[in-house]
Amino acid sequence: MLLTIGQKIRQVRKSRNISQAELAHAMGMSRTTIGQIENGTVQEIGVRKLIRLLEFLELELRVRPAGSPPTLEELREEEEF
Repeated sequence: MLLTIGQKIRQVRKSRNISQAELAHAMGMSRTTIGQIENGTVQEIGVRKLIRLLEFLELELRVRPAGSPPTLEELREEEEF
């Protein structure tokens, strides 16, 4: 799950021409931490930090039952990126 979140963060960050260093500075994190989040290898990140990062990129975290197929709305949103 963290890998998927990280991939989306990387995709949006790159689409907005924001470097890892710029994002790290804006979030008060290290560039290494941003890289680990994007690669899904971060050892530990608090929910508040993750939500702040997502909000900065104008993304949101959603919860749905595991194994459920994506909704039509979710598929449409994926096409936008």
